[in-house]
Amino acid sequence: MTEPAAAPPPAALSCPSCGAAVTDAERFCEACGAPLSPTVDVAEPIAAGAESPVELSEPVKPYRPLAAAAPVVAATPGAAPCASCGGVVGEDDYCTTCGTKAVSPRDHYVEQPAAWVAACCDRGIRHHRNEDATAVAADEQPGSRAVLVVCDGVSTSTDSDVAALAGARSARDVLAGSQPSGLGVAASRAAALAQAFGVATAQANAAVIANTAPESDNAASCTLAAAVVEGDLVVYGNVGDSRVYWLPDLGAGDALELSLDDSVAQVRIAMGVPREEAENGPQAHAITKWLGRDSPDISPRTGSAELHVPGWVLVCSDGLWNYCSPAADLQALVASTSAAISSGGETDPLPLAVALVAWANAQGGRDNISVALARHA
Repeated sequence: MTEPAAAPPPAALSCPSCGAAVTDAERFCEACGAPLSPTVDVAEPIAAGAESPVELSEPVKPYRPLAAAAPVVAATPGAAPCASCGGVVGEDDYCTTCGTKAVSPRDHYVEQPAAWVAACCDRGIRHHRNEDATAVAADEQPGSRAVLVVCDGVSTSTDSDVAALAGARSARDVLAGSQPSGLGVAASRAAALAQAFGVATAQANAAVIANTAPESDNAASCTLAAAVVEGDLVVYGNVGDSRVYWLPDLGAGDALELSLDDSVAQVRIAMGVPREEAENGPQAHAITKWLGRDSPDISPRTGSAELHVPGWVLVCSDGLWNYCSPAADLQALVASTSAAISSGGETDPLPLAVALVAWANAQGGRDNISVALARHA
């Protein structure tokens, strides 16, 4: 779970099943999943223009100049029957017969714009909704150009699931449409793309704000991590603690955590605290930068790297790296997972992304999980 370091604490209530802290607007305990009885309504987003429904497969949109983004609203199950008893699902997304919450298309979805790029986004086991979001784009030719974006909605903020998806798509659209060549050399291309990350982050922030109710005192917020792969070059940027990794095939080179978290844990690591202790200590997942109306700083950290050997560019939320943080460990995990699901040839990134999500769920799935992959051959 990621949350701004300055976020206000939840109401002083506890789950009757496990004793975990809950708020008076939650329907489910995020710690154990037990149903709760909310005493207040969660503020609904107020539309500022035409609404567009969540569609889990969509064509890449052309770049549009920075502007206020139109709100995005979550898709409802529609006429689909209850998965538990076959009964009718009501307008509140709960079965009118047995009371089970309907399965949402946002709980688990995949994307594959080209054979060498894919993403998987999953609710996990312990959260009652998926507040992560992925948005990817790619040219058809393997190794040509790809955009990978992951946003992780802050679970203590209202409407973060809708805002994170809107933010991820907005960033993807800007980065997919911005193809500066600089002076042609890698350093110049990287510098030109780094400037595009500033625009992409601002556009994503505008989309997050557009999906926050104006009167809400708990503004929707999320992290953002993104990578643009252009041949042998990857340019990346992040706000918060979602990450970008470069994972060469085993034996081909050293794995790298390219991005640098904006988090209390990273501050402690910089002070000399061992990584494992910092990432599992008090406020380990409190973030110091985020996207949203209440963010004091949305400027992304950016960087670039040249890719000279075969491997994977991985962008993920903390739902994955919670269980496998060091780059070398992730490299080994990807290699072993790839070997287990491949049939002697090149691994398809889609089943690999799905398998990595399944692995994180098998470790406990205590957070939403997002995995986006691009293959560099």
